[in-house]
Amino acid sequence: MFSAGMGIGLMFYGVNEPLSHFVTPPPQTVPGETHRAVRTAMATTLFHWTVHPWAIYAVVGLAIAYGSFRRGRSQLISAAFAPLLGARRAGGAAGRAIDVLAVFATLFGSAASLGLGALQIGSGLEVAGWAGEVGNAVLVGVIAVLTAAFVVSAVSGVAKGIQWLSNTNMVLAVVLAVFVFVIGPTVFILNLVPASIGQYFRDLADMAGRTAASGGDPTETWLAGWTVFYWAWWISWTPFVGMFIARISRGRTIRQFVAGVIGVPSAVSLVWFAIFGGTAISLQRDGVDLAGRSTPEGQLFALLDHFPLAGVAVVLVMVLVGVFFISGADAASVVMGTLSQRGSIKPAKGVVVFWGVLTGAVAAVMLLVGGSNALTGLQNLTVIAACPFALVMVGLCVSLARDLRSDPLVRREERVAEVMEEVTARLDPEEAARRAVRELKR
Repeated sequence: MFSAGMGIGLMFYGVNEPLSHFVTPPPQTVPGETHRAVRTAMATTLFHWTVHPWAIYAVVGLAIAYGSFRRGRSQLISAAFAPLLGARRAGGAAGRAIDVLAVFATLFGSAASLGLGALQIGSGLEVAGWAGEVGNAVLVGVIAVLTAAFVVSAVSGVAKGIQWLSNTNMVLAVVLAVFVFVIGPTVFILNLVPASIGQYFRDLADMAGRTAASGGDPTETWLAGWTVFYWAWWISWTPFVGMFIARISRGRTIRQFVAGVIGVPSAVSLVWFAIFGGTAISLQRDGVDLAGRSTPEGQLFALLDHFPLAGVAVVLVMVLVGVFFISGADAASVVMGTLSQRGSIKPAKGVVVFWGVLTGAVAAVMLLVGGSNALTGLQNLTVIAACPFALVMVGLCVSLARDLRSDPLVRREERVAEVMEEVTARLDPEEAARRAVRELKR
């Protein structure tokens, strides 16, 4: 779940985002001492990467899981709209339109991730000395290799492909994180965790309400490059991450589902950013200009260059980025196959291959359209692709609320409460209690 949800994003932004916010604080931030800038940078990063994105995933995942395993519906985004649109419309033209929007969002969200992965692997090839200046041709070649790899993984099946890759990569990610934690500023990282959490809750209302209306053009530009892009990215990933989470959540209660989908990944993200972001900020404060001398995709490599075994660590990062993307993209291609085959749990391999190849092609086009600033091109196209599905998510929230209110268990509890009130109003207390007990047992 974690690997498919945002693994490649953490690799790309683990150093870049906290460092960027430390060097250039968000607009409307009250200037202050260095320690305040550190807390603000980490709080802003947690705002983007912890509770909010996983809550977005949880809405879609819970709606699909509840409708599928509790109500017996198919595992489609459109099927979750039955309480709102009615079963006939959800299975008709309106439902098909919803599924098309889900496929569209998934395609561009996965392509954006593939583009980020290609940028970071290209930077790693430069750092390792395996390539000169990486241009579009090399990036397209990286995309082609990754596309072929995740297509092979996708057609191998969930158990053989996604699960094996995800487990392997999480072990490698833990090894990398422990290495940086032990070799890096360990005490500073430990102190940063509670400080970041406290600042996050102090600034939460201000961060959630930050708009161009009060901050003007600087705030609008900053939001477009950070918060708005992230929300669009998460929304574009929700169809396939939500469906994937739903498929592995059979037998869970809603409380267990919410705790597992929101709580655990948020805690892991907190630790990850504290280790890598905290180490980068510590080096920046000590006079190492990580922010000024490297591109966003190369800052992680620049950080590792200050530690022993830098060459091994660089190779490990490139492997992590590649496998993180493969494990997420093969889940996306399977889900797009499911959506295009009306909820088939095992879509045809030819359909899965088609969506996988198309994802790679779209990623290449997105990078080429971005030109000299490929990252900005990826961000802009992701926002455009996610806008229509944002409306779908609003309707999904309403539909899920209706579904939960009409759950048989809820209706039975309401009926028992009504009977108890009637009995209490008509009989003496002892007889009311006896009848209430009999009704509860029945």
